[in-house]
Amino acid sequence: MSALHILWRDEHLVAVYKPAGWLVHRTGLDAGETRFVMQTLRNQLGQHVYPVHRLDKGTCGVLVMALHPAAARSLSQAFEHHAVRKDYLALVRGWAPPAALVDHALRPDDAPPDAPVQDARTALRCLARLEWPEAADPRFATTRASLVHAMPQTGRRHQIRRHLKHIAHPIIGDATHGKGPLNRWWADRLGGQRLWLHAWRLQVPHPVSGEVLALHSGLPALGDSQAAVAAAAPPAEGLQDLAGWRSLWQCGGWRLAEGEPQPCETAPTPRETKSS
Repeated sequence: MSALHILWRDEHLVAVYKPAGWLVHRTGLDAGETRFVMQTLRNQLGQHVYPVHRLDKGTCGVLVMALHPAAARSLSQAFEHHAVRKDYLALVRGWAPPAALVDHALRPDDAPPDAPVQDARTALRCLARLEWPEAADPRFATTRASLVHAMPQTGRRHQIRRHLKHIAHPIIGDATHGKGPLNRWWADRLGGQRLWLHAWRLQVPHPVSGEVLALHSGLPALGDSQAAVAAAAPPAEGLQDLAGWRSLWQCGGWRLAEGEPQPCETAPTPRETKSS
């Protein structure tokens, strides 16, 4: 089993790069999987590790584990009380709006239909748009996609994926909430089937000092300045996930979003969102 790439570590917590396709811990819902962050990291460090948040199996990027029970309690409370900032990158269908705040309550995936919904909010900002010179849909001459910066303000399961579906811009490669034919079309052009969702940055208060730790996956954003690239954590060389994202940046046809970031507004409904 390959060792996990460590982004940051002290005696209280460790941040690792979670590869796509790995589960955070064992679960009966995916009994055939053999790659688990908890067990691999425990063996790698030679000590117990404690999960304090989660990433979906298909999502790659920054994942934090506590190294003792007190740190686990402190970090878990920080996530529970929204004292952390989470930044994701997503490749989505169509041309996303410049900025939006999706305020759309969600019912847990495994809950009965009459279960109460839970508040859920995600701020979105479009970083760049791509026009691919081939048509996935014969009604259009080209195929459009967007690079979206997603900032969840609550922590519901599959929140970013479900919110992007809600505004008619599902994540490319999302087998549950996306479009199967479109996912397969993009997989043929981007080198394989995968969920294009990346846990890019995480700011979390240190469980002992309270100092805010700024953790970075090592992936510069499309269009980042050289200074921003230099300020990012050293890239995890050899990781297929990062190589795939960097290859995506090399695709012709990207247009960076113009101007300064705009304030997030309430997201348009699917009827108001134009995409191809």
